Amino acid sequence: MDQTPGRMLGEPLSSPTTQSKKKSTSVMSFFSKVSWNLRLQKQEPLKNVFFILAETARDPSVKKRHMVMRGLGTMACETPDKVRKYKKIILDLLVHGLYDPVSSEVIHESMKTLTIILGKMQGKALGSFFIDITLQTRTLLDDENDSLRYSAFVLFGQLAALAGRKWKRFFTRQVKQTQDSLLTHLQDRNPQVATACKTTFQACSPYLRQSKDYSFQNEEDQRNPKLCRQLVSERGQETFFQSLRTRCRVKAEGGRHARESPP
Repeated sequence: MDQTPGRMLGEPLSSPTTQSKKKSTSVMSFFSKVSWNLRLQKQEPLKNVFFILAETARDPSVKKRHMVMRGLGTMACETPDKVRKYKKIILDLLVHGLYDPVSSEVIHESMKTLTIILGKMQGKALGSFFIDITLQTRTLLDDENDSLRYSAFVLFGQLAALAGRKWKRFFTRQVKQTQDSLLTHLQDRNPQVATACKTTFQACSPYLRQSKDYSFQNEEDQRNPKLCRQLVSERGQETFFQSLRTRCRVKAEGGRHARESPP
């Protein structure tokens, strides 16, 4: 993955080069096209705009994929009603960007846009996207890139507030697996990350007090392949450690009986 450090908030911008100017012009052109299509919905249905975005989100060019994530963020800010109407399409694009296998910039932009959109949606109708977003965000809490860590903590804290009853048990397990990262980054080398971690830790603290539960909540959970794999994995780990403890106890008792037996 591209590990080029992203610019943190408040960090001064470097002098623009010819290449960065061209990139800026390209981004503005992309935004203009999206905005223009939004204003001319009668001539060009909005679904066509998302069709263009969906194609571009899978383009081999990192720059184009990055522009899609940023463009979706612009749309979320300027036309929140359209975001709610096409939320499933938008979330699918953003989750695709969140799992980008090459570029940390695409992932970072996806997280920032998800933070905006989830705030406007208030967690409604997230469906299984909640699992996809949570699992990937949790892996980024320890990333070497300061900007990725910062955005990951912000997004993870937001997910804590949106879990609700449906995803409470699932998110409780995720928080328990994340508590080491939460404690470590309270003293992160980057003060902005440390502050974001503190806020997220407070949001996640109620989940740390929850008891561990490996059961399904409803039939929909049973049909969810990602959640099934997660539960099977955790159950397997728990069974392994229980078996290990049992073998150790039996071995210890066997040794004790052997020592107590008369020669």
